[in-house]
Amino acid sequence: MIEYQFSLKHWFALGLVLFAIIIASIQPLELSSYLLHQIGTVLMLIALFICLKNIGLNYFSFVFYLLFLLIHIVGAHYLYSYVPYNDWLIQLFNFDLNQTFGWSRNMYDRLVHLASGLLLYPVFYRLFQVWLPTLKPFTLFLLVIQFVMATSLIYEWIEWSIAMGLSPEEAENYNGQQGDIWDAHMDMLLATLGAMLSGLIFLIKAPKSSAPT
Repeated sequence: MIEYQFSLKHWFALGLVLFAIIIASIQPLELSSYLLHQIGTVLMLIALFICLKNIGLNYFSFVFYLLFLLIHIVGAHYLYSYVPYNDWLIQLFNFDLNQTFGWSRNMYDRLVHLASGLLLYPVFYRLFQVWLPTLKPFTLFLLVIQFVMATSLIYEWIEWSIAMGLSPEEAENYNGQQGDIWDAHMDMLLATLGAMLSGLIFLIKAPKSSAPT
């Protein structure tokens, strides 16, 4: 088992996430939906520390995991369907992203699902590397892709089951479907594509020995 050292740079990165949670907790757009989303944040932080203790993670994987949580925390504050990313881009760069691509819906939830595959891939890869140490990198790559597909499906099931217990307005605020009957399918596809992109880069760029440092 590889010993993992939690250094000052790890505390700094974690501190940024905790600060973001504090800021996001100030007057969220819809409190009950915000709390539901932040339950997921807490569970993911617990999972992160379990991974750190039991399998070890390099700093790159640690930061990417926290970066995903930051993206999620922003979505939790505004609700995914109402994150004003387009207004920010117009104010800062005079660039209308929605108009440029012809988007009629808020696409922030799409970003979160893409990021889930793209940014969490290194942690998932490390899990399978420890569980199945004799497998070749490409086989591990395929397993991680399948894992992302499966967990994306399970997440959509959980989201649906929670929404079934809410009022129609609360359910819409929570799951951000925005009237799209293919919303869950697109979310799962984007998570898969994100993982495939990250995995291909990982296969090409990662050193032969990918043990945590």
